[in-house]
Amino acid sequence: MKPENIDMNVEKIKQTNTKYIGKNVLYYKTINSTHIKAEELAKEKVCNGTVLIANKQTNGIGTRGRNWYTGKKNIAMTIVLYPKCTLEKLNSITIQIAECMKQTIKELYSYNLEIKKPNDLMLNNKKICGILTQVAMQNNVVHYLLISIGFNVNEEKFSKELEQIATSLKKEYGKEFEVERIICKFLEILEKKIEYINKNKEY
Repeated sequence: MKPENIDMNVEKIKQTNTKYIGKNVLYYKTINSTHIKAEELAKEKVCNGTVLIANKQTNGIGTRGRNWYTGKKNIAMTIVLYPKCTLEKLNSITIQIAECMKQTIKELYSYNLEIKKPNDLMLNNKKICGILTQVAMQNNVVHYLLISIGFNVNEEKFSKELEQIATSLKKEYGKEFEVERIICKFLEILEKKIEYINKNKEY
């Protein structure tokens, strides 16, 4: 499946104030899963910091093998990284990512998200964001790290089984939010937060 630059302002994301994360963006109007595609590309050694973004996922992967549905105007993305660190240094990576998203929403909108360990973000006691991380090892060395984010930004409709436990920014605050703005701010905060995994690497 070829990337399609249709509904997302990819150029705005590429102009994010980062050194390497988000400089290569692959955008898909519809894809089964950004995580699955990122895993394929990581094995082919795609550019470090590549971000895969989907307008719609048909088979998004959540934690413990659950599906994560992603409708339009939400965030479904996976970041591909090649860390220069030991596996032990990545032990708390999921919580650090959650902290980055919490900081993003706080700085942009002054809303307070709550972190529900190990990998969820909550708003008004409902799930608004899920995080999935995957580390691949090669010869006892970290080969690549995948960071997948599913964030309900402008979702308005939830299934009956989800409407009592899930929410979105739009559902809570009654207005549309700019997805690209959230992504850009998150990537900036994330890159600074995880500098330690690449301290011996130059870009």
